[in-house]
Amino acid sequence: MISPAEAPLAAPAVRLSSLSAFFPAHNEEENLVPMAAALLSILPAVADEWELVVVDDGSEDATGRLADELAARHPRVRAVHHRTNRGYGAAVRSGLAAARYDYVFFTDGDHQFDVRQIVRLIPALDRADAVVGYREHRSDPALRRLNAAGWNLLVRVLLGLPVRDVNCAFKLLRRKALSGIALEAEGAMVSAELLARLQSRGARIVEVAVDHFPRRHGTPSGARPRVIARAFVELARLYRRVGAGS
Repeated sequence: MISPAEAPLAAPAVRLSSLSAFFPAHNEEENLVPMAAALLSILPAVADEWELVVVDDGSEDATGRLADELAARHPRVRAVHHRTNRGYGAAVRSGLAAARYDYVFFTDGDHQFDVRQIVRLIPALDRADAVVGYREHRSDPALRRLNAAGWNLLVRVLLGLPVRDVNCAFKLLRRKALSGIALEAEGAMVSAELLARLQSRGARIVEVAVDHFPRRHGTPSGARPRVIARAFVELARLYRRVGAGS
């Protein structure tokens, strides 16, 4: 599979009126600048008005400083900081809260997606409130893929979500569909909670295939026991409130 930098840039078929894009970053000093550069290259091509928000989730490396430097150089870039590491869910919630425009796109800060493939998601907005990517070929170790398969099955069974790759960090949303939704997840459950709450309100969810690339820099944290344990606790809580119809 070719890398994102080598892939040809497809011309967008549709332009959005306005778009807020964000990505959470925790200790991603080696990925932050190329991630931001990739987004800054595609956002003007797909939206008339746009902004980029970097959410620094209490990083201990240079991530926060680099985010501030980017914001100082680019008037459409903003940095949001957590004073301590609060978790992926909290970072996503902060990004959603910071978004100001009609559409919201978010991905991860690990640079495992080609953000230019947002052009694959945009056409589906004519029939969806949330367009979510799914990794057709996931470039992760075998154990991580196996864990993800089990998690996706569990989420589908408990929450009734007709989504094959719930945690795929490549999502495009109508901002008005998010109105009034109060997410609670602090960790990896946030994507399942977001989609479950959207579905419970009758929102239309469409999946689109996207490419996934190996992580080149940094260390993933999603497979840590503490992260996994918190995800199961939050899933049980969400099931009682949404999945069980309470």
